[in-house]
Amino acid sequence: MGVTTYTQDIVAQVDANRIFKALVLDADNIIPKLMSQAVKNIETIEDHDESIKKMNFVEGYPIKYLKHKIHFIDNKNMVIKYSLIEGEVLGENLEHISYYVRFEECENGGCICKTISEYHTNGNCIVKEEEIKEDRDKAIELFKLVEAYLLANPFAYV
Repeated sequence: MGVTTYTQDIVAQVDANRIFKALVLDADNIIPKLMSQAVKNIETIEDHDESIKKMNFVEGYPIKYLKHKIHFIDNKNMVIKYSLIEGEVLGENLEHISYYVRFEECENGGCICKTISEYHTNGNCIVKEEEIKEDRDKAIELFKLVEAYLLANPFAYV
């Protein structure tokens, strides 16, 4: 198994606490709401020490579902660690993708979302730059959708 790691910083005009609450603590509700053309729902299918979240996509979307294992959420420090463990996007080459995400306040009142992604491959497979770029672009798209929603709704998630 090989591991390819990349980091990404996304800057927002909204404070870290609000984005963390929306994107992490209320993801089951806000993601299907803001991405209704793609995401049907998010359900918790196992809830022991680590929960599994299954994101179901709408009929006709290229992906049927994704499963994420939530390793931990640190509300105080606004950190989440989770892994994409199942779904068509993994294909034959990827075993799983791990994400460590931290939301940090900026002096100007906005925030930075700092992400470390680790692509764990099967055997000696190599992760293509296009795969990483596609994943990065989807993360930015979702983040910017949530940011736009919070800017338009200043009393949401306060």
